[in-house]
Amino acid sequence: LLQRTHPFSLILLLFLTGFLAAESISPNEENHVLLLKKSNFDRALKETKYLLVKFSSHCGLCNPFNLSEEFAEAARQLKKEAPRIQFGKIDVTHQHDLRKEFNIQAFPTVKFFVNGIKHVLHSKTKMYTFGVRKASAFITWVKRRTGPSTVLINSTDEAEAIIKAGDLAVIGFFRELHNDSVEVFCETARDVPEMPFGMTASEEVCANYGVQRNSLVVFKEVGVQKSTDVESFVSQTSVKIFDVPVENHILLFTPMNSETFSEIYENYQSAAAQFRGKILFVLVDTGEARNGRIFEYFRIRDIDVPAVRILNLTSEARYKMPADEVTVENLKEFCQSYLHGKAKQHLPSEEIPQDWDKMPVKVLVGKNFNSVIFNKTMTVFVMFYAPWSHECRKLLPVWDKLGEQYESHKDIMIAKIDVTANDILAVALDRYPFFTLFPAGAHHQEVAYTGEYTLEAFSEFLEEQRKKKAEAGEEVGI
Repeated sequence: LLQRTHPFSLILLLFLTGFLAAESISPNEENHVLLLKKSNFDRALKETKYLLVKFSSHCGLCNPFNLSEEFAEAARQLKKEAPRIQFGKIDVTHQHDLRKEFNIQAFPTVKFFVNGIKHVLHSKTKMYTFGVRKASAFITWVKRRTGPSTVLINSTDEAEAIIKAGDLAVIGFFRELHNDSVEVFCETARDVPEMPFGMTASEEVCANYGVQRNSLVVFKEVGVQKSTDVESFVSQTSVKIFDVPVENHILLFTPMNSETFSEIYENYQSAAAQFRGKILFVLVDTGEARNGRIFEYFRIRDIDVPAVRILNLTSEARYKMPADEVTVENLKEFCQSYLHGKAKQHLPSEEIPQDWDKMPVKVLVGKNFNSVIFNKTMTVFVMFYAPWSHECRKLLPVWDKLGEQYESHKDIMIAKIDVTANDILAVALDRYPFFTLFPAGAHHQEVAYTGEYTLEAFSEFLEEQRKKKAEAGEEVGI
């Protein structure tokens, strides 16, 4: 092949090859952050011991918080303080291979690589925290991943220094500092950079705070947090409230300026005393506009308040108090029922529209979701959307065209469901829109769509799935 190549072409080829190789070796920087892409990403991983990478896209609505300045500031500070830690960023708008390789489902996503191995910067409560978003928190998170995640406390003075370092602080009081409980505590501290963490096995410190060994205590700025306290929820404090190491949260939704607030709140505080350490009681002021997203998540409407819900942070399961009146007795009965495993999950659903299956795109709701997608003869491709999302609204016409394209196919259904009005157990969502293919048959695993949001890409995906099914010798559906 080289013998047939014009000398000038060969020189040009060698020049371009050298250019690409040089680009691969040394990514450019912007505000102390490496500019990464497919051609230089692997090299950056190999040459950097610690690499924190922000995956983003051009879509402003896909990035709920603008992290660029905070991310760059953290990179600037750590470049002097800890040069072995590098920050990088990737715009995956046109880097589809990297988006698929690292399964980037939402923006922004931040991933941490140690010697080329991925560690995800995350929070256990995805619905409530949008992750780390301050320069100081980025720095703390990385330091806790590359060094000690907690402060060892040997005296009361050292404990007080931890407590006064922020609005909230977590201290673990242990019998010994080398067991599984301590390891879990330290691992938790790595993922909650917004709060200082300390641990101690000192008898003096335990006695000073009146705390038994093998206990965790959350300290507030004014002192020890009593379980009878009721935390007030606003958007700025949601990270701290939901990162407190108590997995069961009960939330009271009520306007604080109502005539009945004092009585309701007194009942709520009284009930809280019985469930110390088991359930964290949270007050959500429905008169506060900043709490709008929490209302949406729990499907709380104006006519529903006062309302009481329980949330399990591990499973993200939600429960509704059966009784309408917020009395001490009703609250206690609800909490006991939940703790004993007798409470039923609350899964609201819209009514099934009479013409739900008359249009090219079928309309699913909570009440018909399972019966439609889990069937033996038809494959269902579902768009999970939120009406308030600009990207969802932009894609709905494209989805309608896809429905028209496959309307004549008896083995394929194109469907959509409004996830803000219908709860479903089959799929866990933390972003919109979300697309999933449910193949026909009882034993087929659903397939999450990760391609581009275009009519052509959707069609290619469906045809690819049909081809795979045909090659497997299956006749029905995709």
